[in-house]
Amino acid sequence: MILEGIVTTVNSDGDANISPMGPLVDQQITQFVLRPYISSRTYRNLKRVGQGVLHVTDDVYLLAQSAVHQLDPLPKLVKAKVVQGWVLAEACRWYEFEVSSLDDRAERTTIACRVVAKGRIRDFFGWNRAKHAVVEASILATRIRFLPPEQILQDFRRLAVLVDKTGGPQERKAFEFLDHYVRQALQDSSMGKGA
Repeated sequence: MILEGIVTTVNSDGDANISPMGPLVDQQITQFVLRPYISSRTYRNLKRVGQGVLHVTDDVYLLAQSAVHQLDPLPKLVKAKVVQGWVLAEACRWYEFEVSSLDDRAERTTIACRVVAKGRIRDFFGWNRAKHAVVEASILATRIRFLPPEQILQDFRRLAVLVDKTGGPQERKAFEFLDHYVRQALQDSSMGKGA
């Protein structure tokens, strides 16, 4: 099963890299597989350090910001207990891991990971259609270069209905943030095509 989460890794300067990832996990989350692209900072950090932290969170605004690399301000972090890494202080659960194998022969890498420590900070809020809509919008926002603009905008209109009907302030803020990001990125890319 794919679990939508956030992975933190350590950059070469010691700072945290925060990136949404959908690892393939086992039911007990004792091991999992990450599939970052070879061009990603997450891949480079895991290849260099071989450790990181997977987080389960219901904070869709954090997920949205990290998906498009616009975390401002950075979320509160605490040092991991076992691995060289960072734990998101307001996540629901965290799983410190070590890389057990790394295959980077393709553009999308395959990184097998083994959990070496885990913890729980707070309860998961629960299921909500608006939260899921923001997750889907976050994924769409990362695919602007690959998908037709009209498809992205059509999907955003459909997802907006779910956020309006079932979301709270955090979901609305996250969706508005992504909607602005996508419209600006599409406008910028269309202006670049005519040059």
